[in-house]
Amino acid sequence: MTRKKVKLQYVSNDSARKASFKERKKGLMKKASELTTLYGIDACAIVYSPYDSQPEIWPSLARVQRVLSLGRESNRQREMQNQKKGKKME
Repeated sequence: MTRKKVKLQYVSNDSARKASFKERKKGLMKKASELTTLYGIDACAIVYSPYDSQPEIWPSLARVQRVLSLGRESNRQREMQNQKKGKKME
């Protein structure tokens, strides 16, 4: 049995919007967990919510900081490679 395609539009009912948000956030966290398990990748999720004072962080603050630092380092390496390529072309 297939699911119906969800029409994406703003949920105007406050309680329905909050319930739907919580369910989708739970699904997003589960998908992030599945990606790391199935493919052995580093992943993290940070979700800011109007319903909570603090963002929800998956898997932990330390792991999020690690993933973000890996991303920054990767960007630096790409920039250096692009600069080297640009100098060789001159």
